[in-house]
Amino acid sequence: MGTGQIKIRGYRKEDIPEMVEIWNEVVEEGVAFPQEETLTEATGETFFTGQNYCGVAENSETGAILGLYILHPNHIGRCGHICNASYAVRSGNRGFHIGEGLVLDCIRQAHEIGFRILQFNAVVADNVHARHLYERIGFHQIGTVPGGFRLKNGSYGDICLYYIEV
Repeated sequence: MGTGQIKIRGYRKEDIPEMVEIWNEVVEEGVAFPQEETLTEATGETFFTGQNYCGVAENSETGAILGLYILHPNHIGRCGHICNASYAVRSGNRGFHIGEGLVLDCIRQAHEIGFRILQFNAVVADNVHARHLYERIGFHQIGTVPGGFRLKNGSYGDICLYYIEV
């Protein structure tokens, strides 16, 4: 699949079933998202509509949704200018720079919404592909929380905190 076939756009209601499927795949893998509960189509609609913005990566030839991101505030009040995001790419579509397109679009959307900082609270240290991508784009690692993530197998892994000014 060429990157020219991938279009990043705002999600539409009809994308929700595929978004739920992709989101649940990452949740069930148990190595990236803090959530343990999967979404249904109904809870997924509520979840996605509750975000400030959701973007999807679409194969422009087939219309298939390949990945997504959610963007929302990380804090309130005096820290309300800081946002947070999560990214998910369907496992069969990883390795095609879809995640990079999602992150770059998310940074643009965060800026347009009026956020000043995009912060990641819990990047699993073993997620080397995501960490390499974030650092290449210009994110700064704030620190590491030892044992901050309970993996699916019950062991604990470190999490890294990152931020970038948007």
